[in-house]
Order: sequence, then C-alpha cells, then structure tokens
Amino acid sequence: MSLNVVTLVGRAGADPDSRYFESGNVVCNFPLAVDRGSRRDDKPDWFNLEIWGKTAEIAMNYVRKGSLVGIKGSLKFEYWQDRNTGAERSKPVIRVDRLHLLGSKQDRDTSMANTFEDDEF
Repeated sequence: MSLNVVTLVGRAGADPDSRYFESGNVVCNFPLAVDRGSRRDDKPDWFNLEIWGKTAEIAMNYVRKGSLVGIKGSLKFEYWQDRNTGAERSKPVIRVDRLHLLGSKQDRDTSMANTFEDDEF
C-alpha cells in the first residue's frame, strides 16, 4: 500500500498563472506560502501548486496574491536538464485535487461555495 497526500493552508504568493491547451484543458500554477506557526520570526515554507481543469478555472477567477487557501493534493517531482550547465534538475510540485477558498467573503469576493474538486464539475 502506498499513500501520497499533502494538505496545506497558506496564502497565495502570486496571482495564478494559467495555460490553455488545444485539447481544451487548462492548468494554473501559483506559489503558496505556509507559516510554520512555531515562532513569529520564522520564514514561511513555499510550495509550487499545479491545478488542472475546472478547479484551475475557479482558482484563476477567485485566487489573488495574498488569498488564504487550503489545498489537498499529492506530491510529485518535475525533472529537467539545465540548458546552461547540462545538470539534472528537479523541483517538488503539489498536484492539487481539492481547493478551499478561505478567509472572509470580502477576501474571496464571491458567493460561490468555498470547496472545489476536479471531479465535482
């Protein structure tokens, strides 16, 4: 048995960046800052998020830099070769399955339900 589940609550570090494909599918990415909560002077941990489909469209419409969001997804690694040095590179990415818009209604500026999941649409 294997398990790969990531649950985070934090603030968007930038507005979502989106790409549409000829197939009609859409993906958006944005960084998420998560406070450790142990001390005020601790710096946040940063996570790169990848969101697909209808959930990506919701994120593009309602998430802005500084928005408080909760996510549930899985950890994956992206691999590539550096063009300048030829060195193998990698970075962790959270593939988001569920997106929760948190905070006040003014923060969200929407009256929609605050939980969105790929297979709900």
